[in-house]
Amino acid sequence: MRLKWVIIFIVFVSTGKIHAQSMDRISADITTQTWDAYWITHPLESGTDYGVFHFRRSFHTDSLPESFIVHVSGDTRYRFFVNGVSVVKGPAAGDKHHWRFETVDIAPYLTLGENTVAATVWNFGEFNALQHHSHKTAFILQGNGEAESVLNTDQTWKVKKNDGYSPLRVTYQDVDGYYAAPHGERFDASGYPHGWKEPLFDDAGWHEVRLYQRGQPRGTSPYGNLYGWSLVPREIPLMEESRKRIQSVRRSEGADVDEGFLKGEAPLVIPQASRVTLLLDQGFITNAYPVLEVSKGEGASIKLTYAESLRYEDNTKGNRNEIEGKTILGFYDLFHPDGTELFRFQTLWLRSYRYIKLEIETADEPLVIHDLHGLFTAYPFEENGWFLSSDDSLSEIWEAGWRTARINAFETYWDCAYYEQLQYVGDTRIQALISLYVDGDDRLMRNAISQFDQSRMPDGITMSRYPSHHPQYIPPYSLLWIAMVHDYWMHRSDDEFISQFFPGIRSVISWYESHLDDEPGILGPMPWWNYVDAANGFSRGTPPGADDGHSIVISLQFLYALQYALELAEAYGYQHDAARYRELIGQLQVTIPEQGWNSERNMMADTPDHDRFSQHANILALLTGLVDAGEQAGLMRRILEEEDLVQATYYFRFYLNRAMNTAGMGNEYLSQLDPWYEALALGMTTFPEHPEPSRSDAHAWSASPNYDFLATVAGIRPDSPGFRSVVIKPQPGHLEWFEAAVPHPNGEIKLAITTVGDAIEALVTLPEGVEGLFVWKGEEKKLFPGEQLVQYQRTLKN
Repeated sequence: MRLKWVIIFIVFVSTGKIHAQSMDRISADITTQTWDAYWITHPLESGTDYGVFHFRRSFHTDSLPESFIVHVSGDTRYRFFVNGVSVVKGPAAGDKHHWRFETVDIAPYLTLGENTVAATVWNFGEFNALQHHSHKTAFILQGNGEAESVLNTDQTWKVKKNDGYSPLRVTYQDVDGYYAAPHGERFDASGYPHGWKEPLFDDAGWHEVRLYQRGQPRGTSPYGNLYGWSLVPREIPLMEESRKRIQSVRRSEGADVDEGFLKGEAPLVIPQASRVTLLLDQGFITNAYPVLEVSKGEGASIKLTYAESLRYEDNTKGNRNEIEGKTILGFYDLFHPDGTELFRFQTLWLRSYRYIKLEIETADEPLVIHDLHGLFTAYPFEENGWFLSSDDSLSEIWEAGWRTARINAFETYWDCAYYEQLQYVGDTRIQALISLYVDGDDRLMRNAISQFDQSRMPDGITMSRYPSHHPQYIPPYSLLWIAMVHDYWMHRSDDEFISQFFPGIRSVISWYESHLDDEPGILGPMPWWNYVDAANGFSRGTPPGADDGHSIVISLQFLYALQYALELAEAYGYQHDAARYRELIGQLQVTIPEQGWNSERNMMADTPDHDRFSQHANILALLTGLVDAGEQAGLMRRILEEEDLVQATYYFRFYLNRAMNTAGMGNEYLSQLDPWYEALALGMTTFPEHPEPSRSDAHAWSASPNYDFLATVAGIRPDSPGFRSVVIKPQPGHLEWFEAAVPHPNGEIKLAITTVGDAIEALVTLPEGVEGLFVWKGEEKKLFPGEQLVQYQRTLKN
């Protein structure tokens, strides 16, 4: 039995990347015609309350097909099995009007004779994550063609509710912060239908399913109805899944733990009527499905509590590597074994953690834990871009930053995997650029841009985060969505994709235009939450004047987005829009300095009252071109040195870095990394939401160095839309040498630099069809496809 379990597990893990979404093999009827398959549900249970359900269908095959493609979806979530092997999970996150289905070829999993397809479907009801929309609990499978249609979900399928699952509510106090991810799971294995995914299982006692409605691809209802699920194909790959071993036991009470336990080589045996507590340390923050394989232990309780870090009594975290005097605070799962041999428990939803507190209490039977590990999961990004240098400490920042980016990328980008798992525009813009520069995969970025567009409210602006069944509006994030579209335009050539967003761009600009006050000609007061940065000095992250007066900062952000919108409108021939945007830009270029520029401090104020000053207003003044070229470096110096300014946090330092580039001071970027070094000195393995004290220890907007090492230090950036040409402007700071690579749609851009004072030697490789410029100390040299050596051996102008 042990051998059988191991084989199944290996196949399950290997499927994460091998069998991806087969977009090119979807029959045309699947997206243009009403499906023959029905959404199926439990005939007696509520479709909206908390519940976990098992669906199954057995069938016979006399020959093994070369391919057997099916399309699968579920509400709220599902995991689909063929003959006991997990093949695909989903659906990719969306909303009811854009409900994803997964396409998978199950031929590799079929055997001669009897076969069984099965699915676990769950709806956490009121305990669903905010990112997860739901209509009602249901499952659907549609065959791609006539042969596969034998498995279409209809009344031949059976269903059983698993009453062993119940929710464990997570409160603000449980995690010391706002929480929007799925809640904890309690699972009692007594009554579990062992073998239910296998062909020989007897399902005579299961219910026949109830047919709810046929599958309806988006826009195909003959009477124009938009009800239930509007089906669209999944456009991102399946998530990676791979085994992740826990590194160490940091504390043990009530048991001696064999060093082979965490390696899966030695069981942990807990006698009857015993209590055992272990503190486990992954060594770094990760995302994984916790997996327990146990035997016996009927009546036992196993509690797993998860945390990014431990805490002292005063609730501070200190050095994340230290455990002395600390306890765990976090949400948890409970598992109650039923006494069977080799029962494998895996949470339905992933967990984010570095530390796990394992608390075990046995009853009248000993418990054997054969194995405990994580099944790592994330969007399947790969580290195709890289950066190495003469300063080894930058590699530590790169590693922690890439880990931060990876665990916050799933079916959408996430702000933080532990607390929210929500795709916010402000975070996502930074994450998407990291994805383009380190992996080169643009599919999750495209998905995000589309979903934000789909979130727009009738009067114009996008939601701050989407998908989310709890609407929230941060209007400045709508402006950054326009910047995201521009980012994509500069890095990818896809006119059809980009041009579809002009109605949304117009609506966002129109919304802001309607809030311009004729006198004094800037924005304010503004509705909703006008978050800019969670900086000390900004109430709720909102700059002064935004809520109850007039805001220079918000007006500058509008100007910033208008300039991007103008470039897009001109490029795509929307002359009427371009004319209006030029007019608005011209107005704001006059009214913002009139109202905000303070001649005494020689910088921009936050409000027309000139009583508050921030880095943010002046960063945006530089980025919008309101400062003459000869004055830019001086203003940037004041931004960096005047300590009474409201200071940018990790998030807005991304824009501070852009402003340094604008002012010609990108060479000083590496001297601005103190917040990241401070995080590493505190034992962090990812980068936090804010400087201490921080709620989240792994917040994606703080991973910006992985972009800036390549785009600022290496200086590799598009020089024309679609990345058709490149400009390489190295700004190595104190580095004696560095090597870098950036994936490009045509191949790879590689750069190896050695510097001595003003002298530089650069080995540059451009992909086929890509030309560019190399810029050093103001002098330019032409670059061509292929490998070339660029040298400057003399002192150049600054």
